[in-house]
Amino acid sequence: MDHLAPDRPTRLGIAVSGGGDSMALMHLAHQWCGAELHVATVNHGLRPEAGHEAEFVAQAAQALGLKHTTLHWQSWDKRGNLQDAARNARRHLLTAWAQRERLQCVLLGHTQDDQAETFLMRLARGSGVDGLAAMVPAQTADGLHWLRPLLNFSRSELRDWLRASQIAWVDDPSNDDTGFDRIKARQALDTLASMGLTRARLSETAARMTDARAVLDAAAANAAHDICRFEHGDFVFDTARLDALPQDTRYRLVARAVCEISSNAYRPRLSALRKAMTTASATVHGCLITRGARDLRITREANAVRDLRTPLCEWWDGRWQVLRPDDQHAAPHLCIGPLGEAGLQHCNDRTGWRLPRASLLASPAVWDGTRLIAAPLAGFAPEWRICVREPPESLPRGPYSH
Repeated sequence: MDHLAPDRPTRLGIAVSGGGDSMALMHLAHQWCGAELHVATVNHGLRPEAGHEAEFVAQAAQALGLKHTTLHWQSWDKRGNLQDAARNARRHLLTAWAQRERLQCVLLGHTQDDQAETFLMRLARGSGVDGLAAMVPAQTADGLHWLRPLLNFSRSELRDWLRASQIAWVDDPSNDDTGFDRIKARQALDTLASMGLTRARLSETAARMTDARAVLDAAAANAAHDICRFEHGDFVFDTARLDALPQDTRYRLVARAVCEISSNAYRPRLSALRKAMTTASATVHGCLITRGARDLRITREANAVRDLRTPLCEWWDGRWQVLRPDDQHAAPHLCIGPLGEAGLQHCNDRTGWRLPRASLLASPAVWDGTRLIAAPLAGFAPEWRICVREPPESLPRGPYSH
């Protein structure tokens, strides 16, 4: 922690499930920092034991004098991959919690075992350099620093420390369910260790993949500034120059743009991305990719934000802000939602359109119930300001607001 956060934060968060890894992290963090430490447990509501585990963590945090919050996930639509959906929901819930609590850093309890298991799972899926690269010990996203201080420790080491310290933890019964790929990988690692493919060795290989990824990322970033522009929230690539790039650079750039627009930390599957880039119009990762003779445009998919509503003072879809003409946020009766078909019907003057129709459908607008108040990107009440979060350094920068 001294290496990851040399300037000790004054407000620090930690995600604790009640398992051995996160319980060890909570007690170690409490010993390390003099910061105001906040604890959060995500209850996905998928197991009857989850509520008891959250209460167990709450009591353990209280015994240390720490503030605890249980975050509930109640929005799964029963579609898609459950584990992926739960992981994304966990990250979103933790992000919102940390922002409410005005935290500077959030600690995560990933270990060397998690590193090795993830490497093995992605190897089985045929992942390339990015998929096989190691988890990073520190990263910044959504204005927060996410730290993983336990990546060099094994699960067994942490449990030995807990036993020696007489600290209890709970075991998730799903950790024995071989219906999950991660549990299969965990069991396979015990067998592979006899061949020298230990958890430590696989973690070392993942670290070398991280070095390789850095080189490929730099090549993609250099290419982006010559062939791509950022247009009111959309990324637009010169089709011919994109196609002329090496395959890895081409897919890397588009995947990065898709992740930026969808606010998704995980890249789409290569097979899905490849298919989307070679068709006239396709959706992937909550984004719409349209390919024309001159441009390949990536925008938000309208269906992905169809039901998304946020108060006027909050970020919409993770990257948009709306400012009233008088720069005042106080308007509790107003909300931000997608413009959609209903809103676009009120924007008949196409000279005010800043984006193509498909992009405008998923663009932010201000609503008072069902009454459209403002949609500046479509020329409706242009005195309102629509601001989009700046892309990372690895993607081109252009006009951010209207």
